Amino acid sequence: MAAEDKRQQILSAAVRVFAAQGYEATRVGDIAKEAGVAYGLVYHYFGSKDAVLEAVFREQWGRLLAAVALAEQTGETAAEQLELVVKIVLRTWRDDPDLVRLLVREITRSPHIQDELDEIGQAFASLERIVARGQEQGTFRRDVDPRLAAWMLYGAMEEVLTGWVLGQLPDDADAVAAAEREVIGTLVGGLRNRVD
Repeated sequence: MAAEDKRQQILSAAVRVFAAQGYEATRVGDIAKEAGVAYGLVYHYFGSKDAVLEAVFREQWGRLLAAVALAEQTGETAAEQLELVVKIVLRTWRDDPDLVRLLVREITRSPHIQDELDEIGQAFASLERIVARGQEQGTFRRDVDPRLAAWMLYGAMEEVLTGWVLGQLPDDADAVAAAEREVIGTLVGGLRNRVD
């Protein structure tokens, strides 16, 4: 197996183990066992358990950011771009629930990771640019602070994901679709200019 394939195998196993056991309770040996590799191979690719978590965050979050950036580049209206971002983020639960569990439980709550990484800021900046573009185009209200609106939208999506992770919200396919509609209707709809 190629080196990159082994590395990805270890990262995928780490996502599953961290999601099931929690970061603190997980040992490097648990990751190695889940990946079906020797204990030392984990250390060959990653210097520590922290390095594994950081790699998961950088690579998985990077994919999500790339999707958000693609939504920003679609050339559609600002409202359609925000709607696409909401769908991308919330559908991550359906597509990769272990990753969402890990992101919600460990990474977004870890000051160590947040202090070292600027990727979360990139997501906020992208949302802020979309809101500002909508204001420039006259489709979004000008009395809204684009930065605050970006934080509110991101916060709403994160809290819905958290509700699913904690089992506090229904999370079947219909519930995911309903959550998309509600977040889009309430937050994206609330940004729109009202024409009397």
